[in-house]
Amino acid sequence: MNKTFLESITSRRSIYAIGKGSGVSEAAVLDLLKQATDFAPSAFNSQSQRVVLLTDKAHQKLWEITLEELRKVTPAQAFKKTEGKIASFAAGEGTILYFDETATTQKLKEAFPLYAPNFEPWAEQSNGMLQFIIWTGLENLGLGVSLQHYNPLIDSDVQKAWGISSSWRLRAEMVYGKKLAEADPRSHLPLDQRVLAFDK
Repeated sequence: MNKTFLESITSRRSIYAIGKGSGVSEAAVLDLLKQATDFAPSAFNSQSQRVVLLTDKAHQKLWEITLEELRKVTPAQAFKKTEGKIASFAAGEGTILYFDETATTQKLKEAFPLYAPNFEPWAEQSNGMLQFIIWTGLENLGLGVSLQHYNPLIDSDVQKAWGISSSWRLRAEMVYGKKLAEADPRSHLPLDQRVLAFDK
């Protein structure tokens, strides 16, 4: 697809009906992740964002881990609905895990004590910008995408499963796949309540 930037952000939505067979290669997704991670902004150029791509068996394993952890904390009468939700994510083609490398953030706190309280919020903002860049890029590739947050419930198992450093703190899980249905229409609050402009 060849969209302008504004067209891409306008069409980016949470898509929950996804499957396999999109025709988008793992290499194309990985190239997007690398470029986005390399150029996403970060405070003090800290570059504390980390990304892990899970496809095929690894993608399935993540959602098996998530389901088993949810089984421990979900009331029995509600678990069938939970199973269905997790199955819908597992039906996709892959999952992108987003992390903040906490050792980097801690070093910045120590190096710049005046700004120490700000570094964690700034790291979160950097991670959010990276997520947005990648999400919009995946939309531009024609993929259906949604962002999930099963951290910190699955953090320990994720670290063990793929040998991820304990200094990488999981922030979100982005699942993607072939778009099987469009998102429902969304409402928009009036822009004059949300965007202000002043010239004096």
